[in-house]
Order: sequence, then structure tokens, then C-alpha cells
Amino acid sequence: MDSTTSTQDSRAADGAPTAAETDLNLKLRRQSSLWSDAFRRLRRNKASLVGLAIILIFVLMAIFADVIAPYDPYKTDFAAVRQPPSVQHLMGTDKQGRDILSRIIHGARVSLAIGFASQVLVATIGIFLGSLAGYYGGWVDTVIMRVTDIFYAFPTFLFLIILMAAFGRGFVNLLFALAFTAWVGLARLVRGQMLQLKQREFIESSRSLGASDARIIVRHLIPNLLGAVIVAFSFGVPGAILAETGLSFLGIGLVPPTPSWGIMLNDGFAVLRSYPHMALFPGLVLALTQLAFLFLGDGLRDALDPRMKR
Repeated sequence: MDSTTSTQDSRAADGAPTAAETDLNLKLRRQSSLWSDAFRRLRRNKASLVGLAIILIFVLMAIFADVIAPYDPYKTDFAAVRQPPSVQHLMGTDKQGRDILSRIIHGARVSLAIGFASQVLVATIGIFLGSLAGYYGGWVDTVIMRVTDIFYAFPTFLFLIILMAAFGRGFVNLLFALAFTAWVGLARLVRGQMLQLKQREFIESSRSLGASDARIIVRHLIPNLLGAVIVAFSFGVPGAILAETGLSFLGIGLVPPTPSWGIMLNDGFAVLRSYPHMALFPGLVLALTQLAFLFLGDGLRDALDPRMKR
């Protein structure tokens, strides 16, 4: 025992890696290999690449909306009310003479901001509560899971309607309402992953070396469940966009004249027979966005599944 300890001390003194450092390096290389393999599998999935390309186009469109949009999305022109698609207005105009293409471009900024920001909040709440429930178990797990059961008892969209009716319309209220109703699914997913991971050998090794619970959760457990979280995130973004569209369509989401796809659909639905272009183009853009995220989510799910390794 003394000779082994002296040998390790001499290696550390000479600058050679110790056994713990070697294990850590092997673990990091293994994780890097897993992510690189996942990226290669994702590149072979053509549908997911198409979805990723469409999403990137919408992201760039949202970032440079002020430059790309041919007209001011808020500017009214009552001399050009409900015009069909033309050279001047490629997608026509709405009931106040506003250019539909410009409002769709700026609407991408609103929809993507709501989708991504709400899922960041969902991930924060879900990972925190799911990690606590899965790692500690016992009464902590019981309390958190009973709270999630209560949330599951309410239909999600009905819960959203109640929250928006109670707190009022607006971007911030909608953002927190979406996060408040969507965290339960991710929390249960993280809890399930945590229950499996905390029994692994490297967790037991870290615990025997004196690592704190917070360090084990943050440095070892959460990085190993990021794959499942990323997949859930990719499916959650289109769900949040669709929820915002539905609430705005019902008149309890964002406040006009915000260029929201849901508000545009609501305006177009009332005159669908006479002016179909007012609902057609926002509906097509919304459907394309949903398909793009679903294609990407399917590709990420396959790429991040170790059983799919070929």
C-alpha cells in the first residue's frame, strides 16, 4: 500500500497523470466520441438536414427582418385593403392594408422568440426539479411527482386559456404561461434518466472520492442526459409556437398589432371565402415551421440514441 501510494505521488510529482486524471480523460474522450458519432448520424438523415436548413432560414429571416421586409409591418394603407397577391405585395394585404409578407417575416421573430425562450424556461425548471426528484428520491421525489401529477390532471391548452384570461394578454404573460404548463413533461423525463444514471459506476466513484451532491449532479449527471433534453427541446419549440398561434387565434394571446401568425390567421379566417390569401400564407408558414422542427427532432432522437449506432 505504501509503495503504491509513493509511486502515485512520484508520478504526480514528475508531471505524469494520476489514475483519477486518466479516468477523467478517458471519460471526456468517450463523451466527445459519442457527440461526434451523433453528428455523423444526423448528417446522414436527409429529412433532418432539410428541417435544420428551413429553421436556419427562419432564424436568419427573424434576425434580419428589418432589412428583408419590403414594408413596415405596422404601416396601414386603407387604399390597399385586402388586395390579392400582386407585384407590389407578393402575398397581398390584410384588412388594414398592411403587407402580409412583411408581417409574416416579422412574425417569425415573434414566434421563434416565444418558442425558444419558453423552452429555455421549461428546461431550467424541468432539469432542476427532475434532477432533485431523481437524485434524492424519498420525500423529495414524492412531493415533486405529486405536483407534476396535479399539473397533468389539467388539459394543457385549457390551463393556458385560464392563465391568459387571469393575467391578461401580452408577450411576457404568454411566455411564462407556456413555461408554467410545459415543464412537467421534461421534469418526468429528467427524473427517469437520473434514476438510471445515479446507479452507474462513475457516479459511485465520484461519491466515494468525496464529491458533493451538487458537483455530481452538475458535472456528471446533467451532461449525460443532455441528449434527451435536446430532443425534448426540439419538439417543445414547435409546440410552444403552435400554442401561441392558437391563443392568438382565439384573441387571448398577443396584443394587436403585433405581427403574430396566430393574429393573422384569426384575421384571415373571418374572410376565408372572400380573401383566402389572408389565412393561406400564414397557415403555410406555420405548417412549414412545424414540419421543419419535427424533422429535426426525429433526426436528433435517432442520432443521440446509442442503440442507433451503425
